[in-house]
Amino acid sequence: MKEVNIDVLKNVANSLMFDMSEDEYRLLEGEFHTTLKQMDLIHNIKGVEDVTPMTFPYEVTTSALREDEPSEVISSDEALKNAKDVIEKQIRIPRVLK
Repeated sequence: MKEVNIDVLKNVANSLMFDMSEDEYRLLEGEFHTTLKQMDLIHNIKGVEDVTPMTFPYEVTTSALREDEPSEVISSDEALKNAKDVIEKQIRIPRVLK
């Protein structure tokens, strides 16, 4: 895994157009190191690879949701009329991944 240091955090923050103070970078770097240590500890638990990953610890049933059915359909031209940059009937957005 790539080492997380202040230079890496600044590079990522710059890519996301996000600004932080030096103290915040140091705090975030420490939090990353703590999280990575915890992940190493969990990885070293005997039998952990045999456990099925979960996304939520409780089973939840919901009956209050409605069916997702369209109520009003608009044309592509209507949907794209306020977009700043349209190419071949698709909205062009700034790149967010490298």
